[in-house]
Amino acid sequence: MSNESNTSAAAAWTTAAAVLSASGVRTVFGLPGDDMYALEAAHEAGIRFVLCRDQRNAMFMATGWAIQSGEVGVAVVGKGPAVTNTVTGLLESAASAAPVLLLSGGTGAQHRGSGAFQELDQLAVVAPLVKYAARVDHPDRLVPTLRRALLVARHERGPVYVELPENLLAQATALTAASAAPDPAEAPQEIVTPADSAALRALRAARRPVLLVGGGTRHENHGRELERLAERLGAAVFSTASGRGAVDEASPLFCGLAGLYTPEQAARLWQETDCVVALGTRLEETATFQWPAAIGDEVPVIQVNVVAADFATTFRGPKVLAPAGATVRSWLAHLPARDADDEWTTAVRAVHTELHAAHRELLTELAGSPELHIAEVLAALDAELPADRILVQENGLQDMWSYKFPLYACASGAGSVVPSEQTSLGFGAAAALGVKLAAPERPVVAFVGDGAFAMAGVDLPTAVKYGGGLLYVVLRNGGYGWLQVQLDQRENPVGDHAFVDPEAVGAQAPQLPGLHQVTLSDKESLAAEVARAWQKCAAGEVVVLNVPVRLTDAMFGADVAGGDFPQIGAAGDE
Repeated sequence: MSNESNTSAAAAWTTAAAVLSASGVRTVFGLPGDDMYALEAAHEAGIRFVLCRDQRNAMFMATGWAIQSGEVGVAVVGKGPAVTNTVTGLLESAASAAPVLLLSGGTGAQHRGSGAFQELDQLAVVAPLVKYAARVDHPDRLVPTLRRALLVARHERGPVYVELPENLLAQATALTAASAAPDPAEAPQEIVTPADSAALRALRAARRPVLLVGGGTRHENHGRELERLAERLGAAVFSTASGRGAVDEASPLFCGLAGLYTPEQAARLWQETDCVVALGTRLEETATFQWPAAIGDEVPVIQVNVVAADFATTFRGPKVLAPAGATVRSWLAHLPARDADDEWTTAVRAVHTELHAAHRELLTELAGSPELHIAEVLAALDAELPADRILVQENGLQDMWSYKFPLYACASGAGSVVPSEQTSLGFGAAAALGVKLAAPERPVVAFVGDGAFAMAGVDLPTAVKYGGGLLYVVLRNGGYGWLQVQLDQRENPVGDHAFVDPEAVGAQAPQLPGLHQVTLSDKESLAAEVARAWQKCAAGEVVVLNVPVRLTDAMFGADVAGGDFPQIGAAGDE
């Protein structure tokens, strides 16, 4: 590369860093290209560059940051295979509707089509996964392009991509602090809903409503309007996995997660409801798993989303194109309170009480067993960690226990960050660092299986350097437990293949300076080890708590595996 090109590329990254800084970005995640211009520009702009070992993990971290903070997460990588390494992270951020900006290097215009080193049509690779994708080939388009990307990421809630080719600038862009700062886009906080709107008519007619809270409500409930709406309607409240933390699960109207994770005691509410209010959710398959056929047919589903493409048109019912928080506030102005002795509300409260009673009975029963159970691990975390902890989860065979309310409850300020419907393996283990950096004052726990932990393990040194106070609880069953269960349930063996290694159940993470870890040796030490792990986290250390577990200690252990979803209730059927 010529000296002129070197100066040009350096100037491009300096301009990009100035725009990011002016827009409030203080942290980026990534692995810079060989020229180091992105790293240098971030340093000079006062932006913390979290250096990752793997570009996929960088995207997961940026996504975790975005989900937790509600602000744009930024990842910076090189070109060619560096970009293809981010594709899984882009898929995850798109499915999570997380505002993430991916900045990459690229082949200069004068070299495209010549077989240049790491040449790739990167726009074609990433375009299907992002809300906006652009390559900047002229210096005058750099600042406007970055402004547009940030606006789209923030307000259309999804990933965006901007490519900065090597020879972007023939000369440095004249840039002042004023010209770098993006113009803010005003997002009105209030809307007006006509008193005779279809949604309000459906709400007034409902006698047995269910309120389903999705991930689009995570930063929409500052005034606790969702709880007020539930109380006004006397509605049962459920959450999607990604919507957890948006409402206080201590509410006596909260009855757990929807779909695949619906508690047995709460299933009757879905059978009896006459109206479902779905706020900020795409109604993906996991959230609607085993819904009665009547829902979305004779039982209307009122959907509220900010993007029309997020409406699930499988379900009939009014659709409101607006932010969930503003919509709920407008509804509250029109809806009268229901009778506190209402039969439906009484039934809903009874389910909430039953769930907690069953939880206490389960823990009492497990306490009498010599074997350690994952439910007891979650109870120990609940007992020993501060109330405002954030659990960052995976979606494997056994970390799935954390989705079962009230084994884990987002009450009294507790939070939750989960993978999207894509359930990208390793997301939670890597995203936990992004969550921790977005909420440095809060306890953050990555509750992950050993397969997922191994996927993200290359960036364990990154966590040690940047993530003081982060706790990894690693459930060690020796590998990929869900796949092993699928294999074990086949009528005919498939060779001598195995997805788990019994000898690896007692494995540990690599020994690293600054990393403290312990492997539980027996059930009696659980409470003490969890307490000690939290003490070290509170002192700023990164801690790995290794928990050997049995494959049989699975949330859906009594059910036939059935591929993507367990065939609930099918075990033992003829």
